[in-house]
Amino acid sequence: MLLKEYRICMPLTVDEYKIGQLYMISKHSHEQSDRGEGVEVVQNEPFEDPHHGNGQFTEKRVYLNSKLPSWARAVVPKIFYVTEKAWNYYPYTITEYTCSFLPKFSIHIETKYEDNKGSNDTIFDNEAKDVEREVCFIDIACDEIPERYYKESEDPKHFKSEKTGRGQLREGWRDSHQPIMCSYKLVTVKFEVWGLQTRVEQFVHKVVRDILLIGHRQAFAWVDEWYDMTMDDVREYEKNMHEQTNIKVCNQHSSPVDDIESHAQTST
Repeated sequence: MLLKEYRICMPLTVDEYKIGQLYMISKHSHEQSDRGEGVEVVQNEPFEDPHHGNGQFTEKRVYLNSKLPSWARAVVPKIFYVTEKAWNYYPYTITEYTCSFLPKFSIHIETKYEDNKGSNDTIFDNEAKDVEREVCFIDIACDEIPERYYKESEDPKHFKSEKTGRGQLREGWRDSHQPIMCSYKLVTVKFEVWGLQTRVEQFVHKVVRDILLIGHRQAFAWVDEWYDMTMDDVREYEKNMHEQTNIKVCNQHSSPVDDIESHAQTST
């Protein structure tokens, strides 16, 4: 098990980010879904928890075979997906990733959002008190992203919002920018297979970090698209994007479960 805490600051308020996050996830999923790969939304509906209150439950299938390293593609079926289940009780969310083909693999993410610059060192004391973990700050403006994902229009160093006047973030922006908020993510990766555990868990954390960096850069770079939206507006946008994305992905997967089970039986 490998546990890390990621802290991603944004030039937004927590209330603003609530809209921007939903918009970014929907648009990003749609953009990344093509040729039968991407995100299929299975379920998205209100959910009530006795402890956390009212929220939203979402279940998705993330098809990503081509995103895997070559050594992993060699041992998984061609049609391969990870199940994502998310419980959103904003400003607290829980997300879990599992794979039926790899029963000893899982990712568990707990997220909290606060209006500060990532300075709360005790935010996860109830969830992981006295548990050793690495704290990783992610800077949306200055951290490098994989070259294939770089777009100048989504670079916070160059982008400036017409509606908010925020942008063109420079080195050290987190120390002085207002408003500012932080997304705190406690990420636990498990792959309990002897001989591969360390390699896989480290690889997954690298992928998680890249996804967080890219997604948060996009959430800010698209701020003028979502800034005037209400929660009803963004839920309607989310619904439309899910429908369009499912069409792009599902047409290529008439029976993914059968294919995966067949591959598993052959491997056995």
